[in-house]
Amino acid sequence: MPDWIALGDRAIRFPRPADSSPRALLKALRAWPGVTDIVMTSDDVAVYFNAEPQVDPGALDRLGALRDVTEPPRTIELPATYDGPDLTEVARAAALSEDQLIDLHSSATYEVESLGFAPGFAYLIGLDPRLHLARRSTPRPRVAAGTIAVAGGYTGVYPFDTPGGWHLIGRVVGVRMFSEDGALLHPGDRVRFVP
Repeated sequence: MPDWIALGDRAIRFPRPADSSPRALLKALRAWPGVTDIVMTSDDVAVYFNAEPQVDPGALDRLGALRDVTEPPRTIELPATYDGPDLTEVARAAALSEDQLIDLHSSATYEVESLGFAPGFAYLIGLDPRLHLARRSTPRPRVAAGTIAVAGGYTGVYPFDTPGGWHLIGRVVGVRMFSEDGALLHPGDRVRFVP
């Protein structure tokens, strides 16, 4: 495990261990003394502390091969309506009809790889390669909360009204992705979209 990098006097950053499950990694990091927050991307992990961190190099080394925690992952079903402004364009790019695109997107079970961009924004892996599209060349100044989108190899749901550059294919119905209790989705969760 490479050494960590200080982020000010109360946080560290290090490369995300490729062989560790996201849920096991979060559980191990939450057990460190003084941890107040963890931000995990596909490449890096930042850990925030309530005081100057005292990081044991052995603890970093042990993060390299964490296996999944014993309890099964949660499966979250999100009621979905596929009526996004980019639905036709995405279907055309994938050489599919709109109905085929909806079937393809909603038949997969996705996994939350990481959270980022905005609080509660989950990067979901498991997207069919036919739907892997580059981000839009011009981001929209406002994407409505609850919008289902695809970009790169990911799908996700915008948790707030926010600017965004992904392709908008639908929306979740009756679900808040972020509330006073925090993010609905957590790394390692399984997610299904239910039309």
